[in-house]
Amino acid sequence: MNYKDGLDWIHERIKFGIKPGVRRMEWMLGRIGNPEKNINGIHVVGTNGKGSTVSYMRHALNHNDYSVGTFTSPYIETFNERISVDGQAISDDDIVRLVEIVRPVSEDMERETDLGTATEFEIITMMMFVYFGRLRSVDFVIVEAGLGAQNDSTNVFEPIMTVLTSIGLDHTNILGDTLLDIAKDKSGVIKPGIPLVFSVKDDSARDYIHKVLDDNHARGIELGRDIILVRDAEEGEFQFQYGQYDFPDIQLKMAGRHQEENAALAIAALLELHDNDKAMLDFNKLIHGIEAMTWPGRIEKIQDEPLIVLDGAHNNEAVEALVDTIRKNYNDRKISVLFSAIEGKPLASMVDMLSVIADEFNVTHFDFPKALSIKEIYETVNHPDKHGVSDYKRFMEEFDGDMLLVTGSLYFISEVKKYFNNK
Repeated sequence: MNYKDGLDWIHERIKFGIKPGVRRMEWMLGRIGNPEKNINGIHVVGTNGKGSTVSYMRHALNHNDYSVGTFTSPYIETFNERISVDGQAISDDDIVRLVEIVRPVSEDMERETDLGTATEFEIITMMMFVYFGRLRSVDFVIVEAGLGAQNDSTNVFEPIMTVLTSIGLDHTNILGDTLLDIAKDKSGVIKPGIPLVFSVKDDSARDYIHKVLDDNHARGIELGRDIILVRDAEEGEFQFQYGQYDFPDIQLKMAGRHQEENAALAIAALLELHDNDKAMLDFNKLIHGIEAMTWPGRIEKIQDEPLIVLDGAHNNEAVEALVDTIRKNYNDRKISVLFSAIEGKPLASMVDMLSVIADEFNVTHFDFPKALSIKEIYETVNHPDKHGVSDYKRFMEEFDGDMLLVTGSLYFISEVKKYFNNK
């Protein structure tokens, strides 16, 4: 088997869709000797902010000379980056080796049980647990959940820390139609005695999370209650306060108030690990790591003249944060939006919010199984200057306006990134 063969086999699993539940994962992990029990894992779940929070934690731990494995999705530039060590994607040879280990186990499950076929995400999650639990030992593994939490493929290990970044309405066809429904799903990652660092802004959802924490005798560390941010809008800095800790003048490379909140969750989680002797941290190095973090596809400037900015705002909460950040940082610009999305998103409300900051609204289609057509998106846009773009690559090449904001699906942003990298 070569690398292409391995990737083709993984991606063939897409046709089996999404199958919530962990029974297939538990069977396969058990057959292979439960490698997930060998990792020092931190579980990160939430509607938005997972990827950034993972990256903040990884940078801070790396600055403290710890080796850190990460599992993230979707990938932005190369498939291999979904499983990374200290920010470096694993090799093509590693992918081949992992497929050769995992494929026979998944085929055994199909043949010997009535659990059905493993999905693409289950296969990749298995590869991650095998890699860090058997092939490559690291100090910490930060595991980003995929869809939801309770029935997500990642929810099969005992973490040393859990982080819940946010609760919002996304994947409602699977997770439920209300914030309380989403909270009930997310609370499924709360484990007895394992601390949860979290940010939940809806009262009913927050109350439910506290109840589950109490039931599990687990400590809850909440943004806005235990973690306090004091912002200095003029200087672009914030002060972080948690318990005995007080860190002033933190300045991020990542723009937006939501990024300050993600960073605060990461800092609090790491301090909790420090206080419980799970990690020995130099606090100056911790903050330097947080301040140094960048994350592709989030308010990412990829061209200066004309200015082109990418952001994978793929649901209502993410679009709201994007609009707020653009208003604060680019309010003097004439903004053209280039937007594309996949099925299952709250399309009308997303484009309505983006329309407020758009001087021109362009919609397009990209090559992805669940990508919406130009017509489907175009019909939802209420903007006096809207256009359908059949060739988004040519459109970006020929753009000569003031600022182009490319946004929508992270899968779309990934395609745009690859195009610019190839240039």
